[in-house]
Amino acid sequence: MTGNRGVVYVGPGKVEVQSIPFPELVSPQGRKLGHGVILKVLSTNICGSDQHMVRGRTTAPSGLVLGHEITGEVIELGSDVETLKKGDIVSVPFNVACGRCRCCKEQHTGVCLSVNPSRAGGAYGYVDMGGWVGGQAEYVMVPYADFNLLKFPDRDQAMAKIRDLTCLSDILPTGYHGAVSAGVGPGSTVYVAGAGPVGLAAAASARLLGAAVVIVGDVNPARLVHARAVGFETADLSQDATLAEQIAAILGVPEVDCAIDAVGFEARGHGHDGSQHEAPATVLNSLMEVTREAGRIGIPGLYVTDDPGAKDEAARRGSLSVRLGLGWAKSHTFFTGQTPVMKYNRALMQAILWDRINIAEVVGVELITLDQAPQGYAAFDGGAPKKFVIDPHLQLLSAA
Repeated sequence: MTGNRGVVYVGPGKVEVQSIPFPELVSPQGRKLGHGVILKVLSTNICGSDQHMVRGRTTAPSGLVLGHEITGEVIELGSDVETLKKGDIVSVPFNVACGRCRCCKEQHTGVCLSVNPSRAGGAYGYVDMGGWVGGQAEYVMVPYADFNLLKFPDRDQAMAKIRDLTCLSDILPTGYHGAVSAGVGPGSTVYVAGAGPVGLAAAASARLLGAAVVIVGDVNPARLVHARAVGFETADLSQDATLAEQIAAILGVPEVDCAIDAVGFEARGHGHDGSQHEAPATVLNSLMEVTREAGRIGIPGLYVTDDPGAKDEAARRGSLSVRLGLGWAKSHTFFTGQTPVMKYNRALMQAILWDRINIAEVVGVELITLDQAPQGYAAFDGGAPKKFVIDPHLQLLSAA
């Protein structure tokens, strides 16, 4: 078996489906990996983090095979794999993690110390994350398979729930991590910045954790319509009413117990004029304003060390004008960084299988073919209230 195709970053604003090498059980540095497996990809999702690269807002090189949200079927096993077999259906955490270093042993798999020679943390198909080939493809290699892969207990049940289970590789654990790190619990009032897929996953997670009220804010009217349709309160940040005023109109007070940043560094300002322009610190500053004293702020939204597309020199270096003094004065707790997917994915799988969370409906999963990936990127970039899921082999689409 030698054929493979994948979604390749060509340059700012452009991706193509190209022929790529069939995966081998070899590391990016050329070391043989007896602990790896090769998967036939069943579903692989377009993520907002992918869009940052495609927009030219990172140092991603041309030719990068994209995709870190992967669900697949095991078709080849390395000699050291013990707990998996051919035919198993598995979810792939977007974090590449060894399971052996101090961080992995402490469940901080987002900053594994072994899989990236440049820095802590690895991921598939992502800039500066170790060179691991992405999974928006027909086939992909996964290292440290016994540690990394979450095997679904029943094949038929997994295929019937695949639109929900595909969200386990990133967005659902990421949204859940945002909610947990923001301190969401029974009776909490919660504000989520961003009505994209991660923001909606955070909102759904807050509801799963028992929040009394979940408010989702965005500047995109179509996304807010969808957020309301799946049961959340909304704040329209394209309007001139302040966020605090809109929260007060819902809750009676201009503050919440918990806040979640699901936007990140490409944030826009608020109001009729501000929403037309980037203001990368807007979300962080607004969350400090509306979070109560001693409240917590979860920050799963992506912030980068280098942003070549930023409007000013400081932002190009990842330096933002954050009102840290306000957060200090209000005794806020901030939690940042990549989500350690494995900390949550098994429990969230159970929540899906037992119908405790309808994440595919909440985030607007829409299946597309591999050849439709460029159009999916364009539609997502245009603000479509969808989570585009690529079906590389047409198995899911034909079963729909």
